[in-house]
Amino acid sequence: MSLKTSVCATSAKAIRLGSIVAVAASAIALSSPNAAVAAGSTWVKSWTASPQPTWDGDFPLPTLLPFNLWNQTVRQKVRVSLGGDKLRIVLSNEYGKAPLVIESVHVALTGAGGSAVETSTDKLVTFSGSERLSIPAGAPAISDPVELNVPARGDVVVSIFVADPTPIDTFHWDAEETGYIGPGNQVENASIDQPTETTTRLFLSDVFVEAPAHTRAVVAFGDSITDGAASGLGLNSRWPDFLAENLAPDNVAVLNAGISGARLLNTQMGENAMARFFRDVLSVPNLETVIVLIGINDIAWPGQAFGPDDPFLSREQIVAGYRQLIAMAHAHNLRIVAGTLTPFQDALKGSPLEGYYSLKRDELRQEINNWIRASDEFDAVVDLDKLLADPENPVAIRADLQADHLHLSPKGNKVVADTLTAAVLFSGE
Repeated sequence: MSLKTSVCATSAKAIRLGSIVAVAASAIALSSPNAAVAAGSTWVKSWTASPQPTWDGDFPLPTLLPFNLWNQTVRQKVRVSLGGDKLRIVLSNEYGKAPLVIESVHVALTGAGGSAVETSTDKLVTFSGSERLSIPAGAPAISDPVELNVPARGDVVVSIFVADPTPIDTFHWDAEETGYIGPGNQVENASIDQPTETTTRLFLSDVFVEAPAHTRAVVAFGDSITDGAASGLGLNSRWPDFLAENLAPDNVAVLNAGISGARLLNTQMGENAMARFFRDVLSVPNLETVIVLIGINDIAWPGQAFGPDDPFLSREQIVAGYRQLIAMAHAHNLRIVAGTLTPFQDALKGSPLEGYYSLKRDELRQEINNWIRASDEFDAVVDLDKLLADPENPVAIRADLQADHLHLSPKGNKVVADTLTAAVLFSGE
């Protein structure tokens, strides 16, 4: 399908209200004198994993977390969007009920597979000049600058040592990457001894790099389709990954603020979109555009195992939520691009979550998509519904573009990324 048929640029009639400065802890730290960068440079967020609160055992999906951390090292690999000669990391205790005490953090470039790092690149990470840090409940902590030459689309490994018994209250559920937990202080080890594997992110929420001052950022804001569910462990084949590859030569950072299970209006696997939009979008430095693809869980969860007591939502309720995101983006002089909701026939069929798809739910999806296309309220619309639908059965994703009837295959993710051109993202460039 051509770009012309899959992208509907709109005229953005919303009045710009002037820039409202987003004040967040990370932004405050980055603007301090101690965060000075070289002339002509700036700190740019190059990777993110939106923090989520852990949930109780009555929810149908497991957290995939250990009971706690105690005298253990957690090693996590991330692939940055843009590179630089210096970086900073952010650890989050956003949902913690007590201070999070970290004894030591190291960062290095990735080594030859598994938990390995290149020991010649290993660097101690300090926070306000100290190796040990205590992050208050509800707060993030941003590190001091670390000199480490990281290439664009390069892999960085962060190792965190926790000594005392520590509950895990803040995490990111679907990392699509293997992390490692090992006994004792192993932050300087070439690889983790006696590792236990995890597919979640623990405490690590952001990586900043020093980049040219004209660098721009784009945030992909959504649910599991954006988060990359079913795209392949360790493959970095989510659609924001492919978009980052496309835009890196133009000094554009792409940040994946997807949360699997996220909803526009309700909270369970992460806070609702309206609640987290400030943190995950509006506080991002150098941000120009946000891409919104969210709402399918608002349609599909009510009345089945994910949300047995949730009321079925109306078109008007979901549209009102979108309008709030549009208003917030435009009040901050941001361009907001929407994706129509993708087909999902047979999603979770035959699983304990049977009932995620129904004709009634699909009718609501199509009503919402019609509003997204015709409303002229977003700055641009990418018609992912038409782009990905099976021509023979338009309520389903084309076989080669889907992984499980709901989420996309790497090929499908590449199709989405290639549709999000600079002309769509940056007002006709």
